[in-house]
Amino acid sequence: MDQLIATLRGEVKAMQQTLRTDYERSNDARGLLIARSNQVDKVLLKLWNHLDFPRSLTLAAVGGYGRGELYPASDVDLLILLTQPAEPLLQEKLEKLVGAFWDIGLEIGHSVRTIQECLDEAGNEISVQTALLEARFLSGNEKLFDTFQKRLHGNLDPLVFFEAKRLEQQERYLRFHETPYNLEPNFKEAPGGLRDLQIIFWVAKAAGFGDTWEDLQRNGFLTRESLIHAQQCEEFLRNLRIRMHFQLGRREDRLMFDYQSTLAGQYGFVSTQATRASEQLMQGYYRNAKAITLLNTILMQNIGTALAPESEKLPQRIDDDFQSVGNLLDLRDEDLFAHKPAAIFDTFIVMQEHHELHGMTARTLLALWRARQYITPGFRADPANRAAFLTLFKSERGIVHEFRRMNQLDILGAYLPAFGRIVGQMQHDLFHVYTVDQHILQVFRNIRRFTMSEFAHEYPFCTRTISNFDRPWVLYVAAIFHDIAKGRGGDHSELGTADARAFCEEHLISTEDTELIVWLVKNHLIMSRVAQKEDLSDPDVIENFARLVGDARHLAALYLLTHADIRGTSPKVWNQWKGKLLYDLYTLTQRHLGDENVTAPHGIITERQAEAMRLLRFFALSETVHERLWKQLDTVYFLRHSAEEIAWHTRSLHYRIFNDQPVVRARLHQEGNGIQVMVYTKDQPDLFARIVGFLARTGYNIVDAKVHTTEHGYALDSFVLLDISQRDNDREMLSYIEHELEYRLIHQLPAEKPSSGRVSRQVKHFPIKPEVTIQGDERGAHFILSLIAADRPGLLYTVAKALTEHGANLHTAKITTLGERAEDVFLISGGDLQLSSSRIKLETELMEQLKV
Repeated sequence: MDQLIATLRGEVKAMQQTLRTDYERSNDARGLLIARSNQVDKVLLKLWNHLDFPRSLTLAAVGGYGRGELYPASDVDLLILLTQPAEPLLQEKLEKLVGAFWDIGLEIGHSVRTIQECLDEAGNEISVQTALLEARFLSGNEKLFDTFQKRLHGNLDPLVFFEAKRLEQQERYLRFHETPYNLEPNFKEAPGGLRDLQIIFWVAKAAGFGDTWEDLQRNGFLTRESLIHAQQCEEFLRNLRIRMHFQLGRREDRLMFDYQSTLAGQYGFVSTQATRASEQLMQGYYRNAKAITLLNTILMQNIGTALAPESEKLPQRIDDDFQSVGNLLDLRDEDLFAHKPAAIFDTFIVMQEHHELHGMTARTLLALWRARQYITPGFRADPANRAAFLTLFKSERGIVHEFRRMNQLDILGAYLPAFGRIVGQMQHDLFHVYTVDQHILQVFRNIRRFTMSEFAHEYPFCTRTISNFDRPWVLYVAAIFHDIAKGRGGDHSELGTADARAFCEEHLISTEDTELIVWLVKNHLIMSRVAQKEDLSDPDVIENFARLVGDARHLAALYLLTHADIRGTSPKVWNQWKGKLLYDLYTLTQRHLGDENVTAPHGIITERQAEAMRLLRFFALSETVHERLWKQLDTVYFLRHSAEEIAWHTRSLHYRIFNDQPVVRARLHQEGNGIQVMVYTKDQPDLFARIVGFLARTGYNIVDAKVHTTEHGYALDSFVLLDISQRDNDREMLSYIEHELEYRLIHQLPAEKPSSGRVSRQVKHFPIKPEVTIQGDERGAHFILSLIAADRPGLLYTVAKALTEHGANLHTAKITTLGERAEDVFLISGGDLQLSSSRIKLETELMEQLKV
């Protein structure tokens, strides 16, 4: 045995050298992957046959090795199939086999299972199911392997598998902050990497559409042109990974700075005065990644449509140019942009205006990508196009999504040539981890999050500040231009100032807003420098900074942009210390300015609080009645509740803030039909499920809910109920709801499952496909669960029980019902949510339970 191992070890070493020599001569990536897979087959079979295993066993290749793609330093994944659990003697022999695999120089990943054990694991873990899907017979009991294949595919539901892989990809994207443009990208796992291509083949194979680009072309998913483009993208990444493995002699899928220059030299790139060789390589990588993400989006959409056709859904007309197919935007005429280029921006505006749309059809994406050629100097000079582009900044929703989409489709760079020049441009410093264009879009995202109540727990002061800031869209314009001149040489702040001024003048932005935007671009680095490098206890420092900003609006704008800018450089750059320094500089400058706006700020929160106090005076309550309760409430509460609701809560609770007993109040809705219910009690496990379960059992549908947790750990929840059966006895139900719900909360009665109820005829005939996403905040401490589903009785109870089963804590919830459509957002934490697999499982469970 020792002699055989020594011989095989030599063969493996010689094999690697031969493969490298052949590859360097031919540059044939696919050929190398197949050759290494075949050579490893031969070595493994020699060992397997030497140990003379029983004929009842099966040796199979799985994962990448199973599909015949073995990179130079990749693991060799094996499955040993048994007819029954191994006896001690066989177990000892198998351990000897695995040890021998390692001794000959192969990194082995192995599992020893019966068919039933394989199926059980595949049912619980999507990654296991995926690896087994690619199983390839090597030796042993071929009949057993055939049985395994039949049972595995027999248990496989292509649509369920597709949805699970889609959710897995969504989770993977979030791990990489939804961008392929990290300066040291993971070219296997990140968006635009090999996984984006592999997932296409996995779902296609599961659905019976084949597992090669040629198969996808034959089945109508690719044109000949697209097939060639896909193969080129795949070949680029294969070559990159092979060269990395050979260069390092080990598996490494991150394109670190340490390796970029050497790889660039291997590709023949040469540094120039303008760009380094490594930058040229990386720009090629980013272009390739952008193409792959678009290819993935289109093919995943088309395969999903083939698995769950929506042919019974007739397109719904939106206007003369656009229609919706399901929840996707579609062109009514594929040649729209050729004869009406102005519709390019209209496409993105329609996406912003229609909340029910969550993407574009494949043909719309392709048409937009090809429409870049129509963005000419004449197009840019057209006043109508300029006005349309400016409209995109001013939307109340979809800003980040649509600007990212425009960048992915090269529309943004075509319209703003200065932006086009920084797409894929690297930044060589110690803190930026994204390319310039992606950093700008991360700043965009951060500003947008300041305006969203579901992120107020993460940015409380920014949320309050921006809520008092008029015309926040000017911050987005400043964000676009703040780094747009990087890489030109000279001071990018000064150069960007000229670009920003020209843009504002061409787009007829008011003098006041132009001055602020240009000033922000010019001074966007100053607040960070003063906060971190100067003595804030020195009055001269504060006076000089106050003189620079001039007034409260400039101060607030610069604070918000600086905060978003720092947090947009890298997830690791921001810390509480930097946040405290910026906050201290902001407040010290506010005090120094002595502006009337500082002592009496305007904005939605302040206005609501003032109106709530006015309403409280009607009840002859003291001017300080609100203080004890309001001290326990944060920005999110005041953003989500109207002044009238705030006054009602204050009036009901001002003397019961620290009461141990639950408080339930019900009243007729002040602005329409139905009942409003307020629940105030110490927060406790399963509370939300118990409340919504009871309310649903009373025969009411919850059409709006605001779930909030106070600073001192009490739940303050509000609900709007509508009577499903229209009994017209809302007034009589008020005391019943108060008494019965209080009783259940006091006695800690378990959650009661409501009856399923009837689904409306409209939902039966026009079902709404559930959508579920779970997105972590920057610290990974909290997660935002967003869902869209057909509204029905007991919907919230279903969600609440799923959260309870995963041990999740509910902090806030925003429940919105739009006709037959529920759009709900929950801020959750704890339980098993830290595990990616658990989040995918929760998403999958909810997707299944929310189907009508």
